[in-house]
This record gives sequence, structure tokens and C-alpha cells, in this order.
Amino acid sequence: MSRREAACWRKLASAHSFHYLSGLNFMRKIFFILPVLLVAAGGATAYLKFHKRDVLPPGIAMGNGRIEATEVDVATKFAGRVLSVEVGEGDLVKKGQILARIDAADIESQLRAARAKVNEAEQSRDAAAYKLAQAESQYVLADKDLERQLVLLGKGFVSEQTVDSQRMTRDSARAAMSAAESGLNSVKATVESASADAERIARTLADATLTAPKDGRVLYRLAEPGEVLAAGGKVLTLLDLSDVYMTVFLPSAEAGRTALGAEGRIVLDMAPDHTVPGTVSFVSPQAQYTPKQVELRSERDRLMFRVKISVPQDLVRKYLPLVKTGVTGVGYIKTDPATIWPERLESDLTRPAQP
Repeated sequence: MSRREAACWRKLASAHSFHYLSGLNFMRKIFFILPVLLVAAGGATAYLKFHKRDVLPPGIAMGNGRIEATEVDVATKFAGRVLSVEVGEGDLVKKGQILARIDAADIESQLRAARAKVNEAEQSRDAAAYKLAQAESQYVLADKDLERQLVLLGKGFVSEQTVDSQRMTRDSARAAMSAAESGLNSVKATVESASADAERIARTLADATLTAPKDGRVLYRLAEPGEVLAAGGKVLTLLDLSDVYMTVFLPSAEAGRTALGAEGRIVLDMAPDHTVPGTVSFVSPQAQYTPKQVELRSERDRLMFRVKISVPQDLVRKYLPLVKTGVTGVGYIKTDPATIWPERLESDLTRPAQP
């Protein structure tokens, strides 16, 4: 093969290699770009689907929030040592259920002493009643003797001195009867005072047993057996599950159109398919965070007001074991009563029960 022919073959091979490498690089770019395009397309589809789902008709406002309940502190009424705590954190409790006991040995001794004073006062009252009855009898007898003496005086059988003496006896009996009556009233007051002290100590003793003021769930256990607490020392913190609500924040325009008692819906992140009905129970009269200057419309739109959507108590009682606070979600409020709820905000909990 001549040098000229060899050079031609080398040029041909070089050109073929160039086209092959170019095609290979193009295919590599295709394989790299294609997944990116697919991911972008999927993201766009998901965004459009979510955006479409989150679109609300006019007359419905929404805001993020979480489930809350009123906290109730269970505390001691007097200083004492904790004997026992009957429940733990997370336990459901019923109204009147015993939660804890405080050592009340000193109060028990005070109650026994107070009851002894009541018994003593009652015996004194009985003795004073007997004295009053005796004084009344003596007065009645002295009064009748005076009447007889007056009859005899009219017939001339007795002297006026005898009648005057009998009159003094009658008056003395009357005075003794009045004194006995006053003594009885005084003793009765002593009995009432002693009884009141005994009742007060008995109520204090009853307060040594701490009971649940309402149905709820134990949020915190703040004291353990053996601890000495001062008066007012907290033992437990309960969640009042009769007042379950979600707090959301709405702009001033939507908050101004929100009425107390307006219909609401709660969608929890943990159960998005079970929309919970609710009612607006509170609209804050003051903005929660306010800019320094509110002259501009854009600044006024930043004013946010706190709104509470309360869950019906009968629904809470029905699903009491499942109620948990702190669960996040979205609250929806009907600012226009004529607006119809979208189908996605309806569930078996919001629809009326079928007969």
C-alpha cells in the first residue's frame, strides 16, 4: 500500500471515530437529561394536583394549627406529705376519680378534738335545756300561787304583805327563767360554733384526697410519694378533654368576617381522610403580632388574629381514647354562611347520621 493510500485510510478511520464518539456523547446527554425531565414532570404534576386540591371556594378561610385542650392543675389545699399518686402520665381519668392522697394525720387528730368539743357543747345544751324547763315550771307555779293569794286577799283571808311576798317570788321565778333561756341560747351558739369548726376540719381532711375535677387525661405527674408540698403545691396537670379545640391565625380581613358560632372543619395530618366538624368559639379582639406602622394596606394585611375552632363535646366523648393534643393539621372556617363545603372537607363525622 502506498503512502497516499495509507493516509486516506487513516483520515477515513479518524472521521468514523469522531462521529462514533459524538453519537456516544449525545446518547450520554440524553440518558442524563431524561430522568431529570421525568422528575420535573412528576413534580409539576404533583404541584398542580396539590394546588388544585388546596383551592377553596370564596367564603372559606383556612389556617395551620394544632389540637389543644385546657390544662387543669391539681394541687394541694394545705401543706403535707404525698402518700400516694394513683395515676400516671397519659392515663384517662373520670370526674371524681381519686388521683392522689396527702398525709393528713394531724388533721384527723384535729377533727377528733373538734368533734369532742361538739359533744361537750351538746351535753351543756341539754343541761341548759333542763334548767330552763325547771325555771319555767317554778315560774308557772309562782304565778298560780299569786293568783290564789289575790283571791284570798279580796275575801280578806290574807294580808297585802303576803301577796307582795308571793309577787316577788313570781318575779324571781320569771327572772330565773329568762336567765336559763339566755344560758340555753348561749350554749346553742357554742354548739353551732363547734359544729362549724368540725365541718371545716372535715372538709380540709376530705381535701387530702385529690380527685379529678373533670374527665381528662394526665399530662404531667409533678410529685411523687414522699415529697413534702407547700399549700398549693401541684401534684398533677390534667387536660380537660371536654374543651378540645384548634387554634389558627387569620388575616384581619378574614378574621373580621368570622362570626362566633360559625361552622368549621379540622383536617389532621395524621388522619387526612377524617374531617372533624367544629364551631368557632373564640375570635381574638387583638392582633397577635402587629407591625410598628399600619398606614399602608400591605402592612395592615399582616395583622393576624387568633381564632379557636372547638370540637363538639359529644364527639370528643365518643372518641375520648383517641383524642390527643399537639397533633398538627389545618383548620377551615366558613366566613360566608351561604358557602357550601367542598366534598373533600366532608366525612362520615361531618355528615348527619343515617337513620
